[in-house]
Amino acid sequence: MFESIGEVILLFWRTLLALPQTWRQRQKVYEQFFEIGNASLLMVCVLSFFIGAVIALQTGPVLVERSLASAVGGVVGIAIAKELAPVMMAILIAGRIGSAMAAEIGSMRVYQEIDALRTMNINPIHYLVLPRILAIAAAVPLLVIFSILVGWFGGAVVADLNHQMQIPLRAFFTDLQNIVALKDVVHGVFKSFCFALIIGTVSCHQGLTTIGGPRGIGRSVTKAVVNSIVLIVVFDYLLTRFLVK
Repeated sequence: MFESIGEVILLFWRTLLALPQTWRQRQKVYEQFFEIGNASLLMVCVLSFFIGAVIALQTGPVLVERSLASAVGGVVGIAIAKELAPVMMAILIAGRIGSAMAAEIGSMRVYQEIDALRTMNINPIHYLVLPRILAIAAAVPLLVIFSILVGWFGGAVVADLNHQMQIPLRAFFTDLQNIVALKDVVHGVFKSFCFALIIGTVSCHQGLTTIGGPRGIGRSVTKAVVNSIVLIVVFDYLLTRFLVK
């Protein structure tokens, strides 16, 4: 485990050292960025809407019973912006994009395409890892911002239509605006940026260390998703402790 953690950290450091090569790899960064966004946007929209709806449905009636109807918008807003949107979107991206990265690079590793790149004096980190990490680090925060907005809208719709709450949309968003500060959204977006770096680095590392043919590719994909989710949860706690001070 510690050996794998060390290899991931080393890969991330080598990727940072390769940042001056970004302009040369800009076309691949654009391709990866739009692939991540287009592949995930619909799922993000659906998931975010129903996350907001469920939070409003769970917390709204309880708050209304205690004469705290004016807090429903703020509770839903903070829960989505600071925790649910970044964490749930990171898990979604780990399963959808991280697995694809590990499978693609793992296939190249198994079928010796990475060795061919080295033979042609092409650094695999510059050509494969750097564009993917830059693309996912740029795409995930944007998806999380979209997720927060859609989640708020989902919560507002449920709060308006549910017979136990019946909070108008304007009142919901007024309460949300009074309670949710810009720093709450910034905290969530910053978390998502850190999670994106974790997903990209772990997935690329698993792909680069794939061995054993098609079965090895399957193992690498599984380990990339599982390890990413575990690290997301661990770093979520650490970042929360750091940001709430």
